[in-house]
Amino acid sequence: MIREAAGLLASGKLVAFPTETVYGLGADATNVEAVKRIFTAKERPTFDPLIVHIAHLEQLNGVVLDWDDRAQTLAEHFWPGPLTLVVKKDPAIDDLVTAGSRTVAVRMPANPIARSLIALSGKPIAAPSANLFGQTSPTSAAHVHEQLAGRIDAIVDGGSCTVGIESTVLSLVSEVPAILRPGKIGMKELLPFLPDLVLSPQIGVGGAPLESPGLLDTHYAPKTPLFLVEDLSAYTRRKDLGILLFEESSLSFEGEVIFISRKADPLEAARTLYRAMRTLDQKGLTALIAKRLPDEGIGLAINNRLEKAASKDLVKR
Repeated sequence: MIREAAGLLASGKLVAFPTETVYGLGADATNVEAVKRIFTAKERPTFDPLIVHIAHLEQLNGVVLDWDDRAQTLAEHFWPGPLTLVVKKDPAIDDLVTAGSRTVAVRMPANPIARSLIALSGKPIAAPSANLFGQTSPTSAAHVHEQLAGRIDAIVDGGSCTVGIESTVLSLVSEVPAILRPGKIGMKELLPFLPDLVLSPQIGVGGAPLESPGLLDTHYAPKTPLFLVEDLSAYTRRKDLGILLFEESSLSFEGEVIFISRKADPLEAARTLYRAMRTLDQKGLTALIAKRLPDEGIGLAINNRLEKAASKDLVKR
């Protein structure tokens, strides 16, 4: 199946495949017509750039320029893994991949199926998440099938994703490195290599081209409105609500409860977050509610996803 899927990618087709973060929708990054099909299948605006995935460092040739010592050190330490590096792009990569930016986001996934697929295709693979634009990211092949069946050419089933949220995106374009999107690999892990590292403020639409996916104000959203609340006790009697819990609670809820963790384990919460949102989305509820996690480690990344998925209105008590 992997060899067949690799042949499809090499011939300009679209293939969804597992990574450790979420399922990606891949196309040959050097084939503009194939890349166009990604945007069509996902209903994705072309101002939102794609991440280029590689199987080995030799595939950086023709993708990036100015691969400096910082990038090499980070790649040697964190790749394969859930870290995306933003660097200057090679002109061979079309502007459609990078949304007009002179930079490119690139990573080497840890999932062995993903790396085998990319290596066998012989191509660097442009791949956003394998879902309709702006909606909850897929962490299983079934999630991909729900939204993209009939729109793409193949789905490689590699089971559930082990990390469950998108990669950390780190920009090395300027002198001061910056995290553009938080993920599993955070400040604590990166500071020993980049002492001047900063967490970038939100970048919105309308200014310079976006350097990375995941920077728009609204993203990852379930179809049912999601609200972030400070006090869950105000919503215990609402039967029409879905509640995402991060730990065991003394409260008794009349609504639909799903634990993204029972023991306040942020790694477990990341792994189960999108699946829980999708499950509650199928219950016909009025709204979903959740509380922010402690803003540290991967909890920062989970809060980032919750905040972007959340409705800007207020939920009624």
